[in-house]
Amino acid sequence: MNTIIIDENALESMESLLGEQFSDTLVFCCAEFERLGSEVLATIHNDIQVASRHAHSLKSNAAQFGASSLSDVAREIEQSLNSNNLAQAIEASQLLDSQVAGSKAKLTDWLQSR
Repeated sequence: MNTIIIDENALESMESLLGEQFSDTLVFCCAEFERLGSEVLATIHNDIQVASRHAHSLKSNAAQFGASSLSDVAREIEQSLNSNNLAQAIEASQLLDSQVAGSKAKLTDWLQSR
């Protein structure tokens, strides 16, 4: 799954909730997507619990801000790690960089079109 899916309804809900702080928060979340994705990739081979926590945080943050496909990849990594299926987690993690970059680009484009 390398298609980037953004849920605009989730974005609009967060925009309504956060008001003036939405733009800055979305920019911060995009940076967090990068940080958390990097942390998952850096820890997946040597600390499964830490990698799972980072994947969980990435999954939740991405879902809140409409990055549906990124959230799905993070969920697959988290569930695979939690069920001790490292091979499946590593396979899913190969999509992480492109999902983070693609989601960030689409979210930035969406924000700029507002």
